[in-house]
Amino acid sequence: MKNATLISVSVTTVFYMLCGCFGYAAFGDHAPDNLLTGFGFYDPYWLLDIANIAIVVHLVGAYQVYCQPLFAFIEKTAAEWYPNSKFITKNISVPIPGYKSYNLNLFRLVWRTIFVIISTFISMLLPFFSDIVGILGAFGFWPLTVYYPVEMYIAQKKIPKWSRKWVGLQILSVTCLIVSIAAAAGSFAGVVSDLKVYKPFKFT
Repeated sequence: MKNATLISVSVTTVFYMLCGCFGYAAFGDHAPDNLLTGFGFYDPYWLLDIANIAIVVHLVGAYQVYCQPLFAFIEKTAAEWYPNSKFITKNISVPIPGYKSYNLNLFRLVWRTIFVIISTFISMLLPFFSDIVGILGAFGFWPLTVYYPVEMYIAQKKIPKWSRKWVGLQILSVTCLIVSIAAAAGSFAGVVSDLKVYKPFKFT
């Protein structure tokens, strides 16, 4: 699992850095939000379709990974608040021919469906949704992806303070914090710029 995570994160980082660095090197501040269709041409259409399919596959997986902690928190809190509610706590066994039965929880089904509908609806109404996603990503990246894992690693391995390894990990953490702050500032600037042109919560 450790090697799989290392490889996947490394490959993802390389591709994101290539897109970001080469896109900015080629177009500067005029780089489009969507590198696939932002230039006004749609040929070869089959290549763009394959790229869009790859994006959908990536986002479906990423959406699940980043939403699971929220789902778990809401479902755990609801079960603690309403322990006697059958709607929240009861699992319905759904038999699947050829496989073992699936435990269906109605609260989980209803609330997750509503969450997806609302998030999709909001993303459709906001013409500058990518900037808002950038802000949320910048705020979530450092604490969830860098700070907590680094601190847990230090505590687990009992790395002494001010040792070479401890200093290196803190430098990594601070560097990623600076990158997150810069990304958040860029996204805020994008929202301010877009507000001059677009009206929020209005179809374009």
